[in-house]
Amino acid sequence: MKTKEKKTGRSRKKDKAEKKKVYSVFKDERVRFVAGLIITGFAVYLFFAFTAYLFWWKADQSFAAPVISGAEEQVKNWSGKSGAWFADIFINKGFGLAAFFIPVIVAAIGLRLLHIKRVKAFRISRDLVLGTIILSIILSYVFGHAKGMFGSGPGGAHGYFVSQWLNAFMGKLGTGILLLVVFLSYLVLVFNIKPSFTKLRRRIPWLAKEGLKQAGTEETDSGFTIHRPGDDEYIADDEGVVQDETTDDDIAEGPIIKELQPEEDNNGVSISITKARADDLLTDEELERLKESYDPRLDLSAFKMPPINLLDDHKSETRFDDSEIIEKKETIVKTLRDYNIEVKHISATVGPTVTLYEVVPERGVRTAKIKSLDNDIALSLSAFGIRIIAPIPGRGTVGIEVPNKNPEIVSMKSLIATKAFQDSKYELAIALGRTITNELLMLDLQTMPHLLVAGATGQGKSVGLNVIIASLLYRKHPAEIKFIMVDPKMVELTLYNKIEKHYLAKLPATNDPIITETQKVVYTLNSLCIEMDIRYRLLRKANVKSIREYNDVFTKRRLNPENGHKYMPYLILVIDEFADLIMTAGKEIEGPIQRLSQLARAVGIHLIVATQRPSTNIITGTIKTNFPARLAFRVSSSIDSRTILDSTGAEKLIGRGDMLIYNGTELIRAQCAFIDTPELNRLTEYIASQRGYTDAYILPEYISENDDNFQEVDLRKRDSLFDEAARLVVQTQQGSTSLIQRKMSLGYNRAGRIVDQLEAAGILGPYEGSKAREVLISDMASLEHILRGLD
Repeated sequence: MKTKEKKTGRSRKKDKAEKKKVYSVFKDERVRFVAGLIITGFAVYLFFAFTAYLFWWKADQSFAAPVISGAEEQVKNWSGKSGAWFADIFINKGFGLAAFFIPVIVAAIGLRLLHIKRVKAFRISRDLVLGTIILSIILSYVFGHAKGMFGSGPGGAHGYFVSQWLNAFMGKLGTGILLLVVFLSYLVLVFNIKPSFTKLRRRIPWLAKEGLKQAGTEETDSGFTIHRPGDDEYIADDEGVVQDETTDDDIAEGPIIKELQPEEDNNGVSISITKARADDLLTDEELERLKESYDPRLDLSAFKMPPINLLDDHKSETRFDDSEIIEKKETIVKTLRDYNIEVKHISATVGPTVTLYEVVPERGVRTAKIKSLDNDIALSLSAFGIRIIAPIPGRGTVGIEVPNKNPEIVSMKSLIATKAFQDSKYELAIALGRTITNELLMLDLQTMPHLLVAGATGQGKSVGLNVIIASLLYRKHPAEIKFIMVDPKMVELTLYNKIEKHYLAKLPATNDPIITETQKVVYTLNSLCIEMDIRYRLLRKANVKSIREYNDVFTKRRLNPENGHKYMPYLILVIDEFADLIMTAGKEIEGPIQRLSQLARAVGIHLIVATQRPSTNIITGTIKTNFPARLAFRVSSSIDSRTILDSTGAEKLIGRGDMLIYNGTELIRAQCAFIDTPELNRLTEYIASQRGYTDAYILPEYISENDDNFQEVDLRKRDSLFDEAARLVVQTQQGSTSLIQRKMSLGYNRAGRIVDQLEAAGILGPYEGSKAREVLISDMASLEHILRGLD
């Protein structure tokens, strides 16, 4: 007995191994493509054979039976003897003229295998098979044998036999009524015709009055009906883009109201029609809302943006003395004269941290000579951090930046409260500080599009990151922006944990949204690459070039959410200590960072990378190329300054927020705003006190090739919800873990196991790095066949 059981067990394993081999063959894209070409070519061949049969059916009758015969026997059919044989089988002995639907069915299957997704092969086949049978009977009923036309009449042998049997059973009249009912029912079901008798009732006075008495309300002229959301509710192609003739009113997220006309063809799509219930009817307010643009903020409609009074003023107690300016002017002029440099004019512009002295030298003075005297001028002024700009672009002067004895603190509140910031048209406005001329320094992260930040310890780098984050928190609703925060030091960004359910994004099944472990950083960066690829596919489907255009089209309800379209928030990746990550992970970090910096701008993913060590082995040439905007606080050497800014100067900054910004063309010196930890605590607590989303924004799953969790899936131990999940992914044509999580209310780990089982069963394609999983099964009939085979 045991030996028999062992043998049966082995045979089962062999059978399953053979099934896996068969499934793996059909997973091969080349096999599917070749099969699609063969089937499509056969469909074209059948069409020409059937068409030729209409002209030469009499001449080829004698050659219809023997398919393989002598070469001396010639047929008239354009498709040869086999074509004549196929035509005789399907037209004469089969369905008559209705057999012309058969090449269409075969072509639909072939085009589906070629991944032409607009073709609904299963629906077309189902509808046309039924139509072939019905039309064959109707043609034979109307025309009869027709003196042997096409062999057995216009309806073929099948139609003639069935119509004669119905005539004998129900009589000529009964058969006619039956066929009329069947034909009309077929049109209603297949072409989604929903007849409305409103117009007819309004044309008949007594019927219209009766209708008004029953309804109690006045009917509209257009004859509306309500039905369950289906494939025809969005006049969109399979890419999800609504066609030009569709108005905003045609698309909604709930039940749809449409004017239905019986003569309208709807591409042969079969839709199940349900009778409208009273509770399905939309109110006037809901109808008006369908005409409005989609507002992504509605999920958190009660959310209030942080008030300015959460921030402190930080007003300086000391005031600048005019005598200091006059004294330094005289010292600069005297020092230059000591080196035989005459000054025609000198002016001063007082800033919060430094004062800019603009010198106009006499003719014949070389600017390089003035620039070489920076140390001598610093000695005469007894000042540190003198910086000479020779010349100032567009001004015709030589600039000498001299630190103030009592620098002012630029408070974050003084920037946020400005009209320029509040009314800014920048998409991702950042109020960073004030320039030498006391003007607001405001940047747009969207156009930068990434920012590289460098600075030695204690020079204001971490405060600068907090200023950038706070600016965006004051400008953007939680639905519009999400942060991915990487903090290897584990202490700089932890206070943002409070706003996890409002503004943060994280990997699936992750407890802490602030990423501190190097391996999780690698996974997160690769997950962002997957998110980037997903977004680019959505942009391609929508025929737009940027996230701003995409969201604008989506909010105007021009894209179909059923095809995967959704509102996309901006994703801001903040890395506090890049050097530590490069030292520990190297290429695993640099690769995805390089890819994101090159490509992610258009899809709304922006990088803010900060480091204490801007050396060439940390900030490589490739990374610098893709970070045109760079911000430098004081660094330790001129070499580091050249690495970050491509010029010296950052080593001469005075610290405490004094910074140089390179925008790709020029250097700007400014004082960074100051925001203290208590202010950040008040800001994050205010946001956290309001209702947020159920969880943080979940990034796509990323599975490493070296992951030890990869094991061969045993389909005998399938999850109890395997069948339901399989039907879900085939119906939606989306094979993501997050979809199964959301629709079936499962945990991430269980949903991930189900996805692995679906892949092993041949329902989902394999994991391909940044590419999304492909749904290999296109129709429910094929799926049910696979599910039965697994039982």
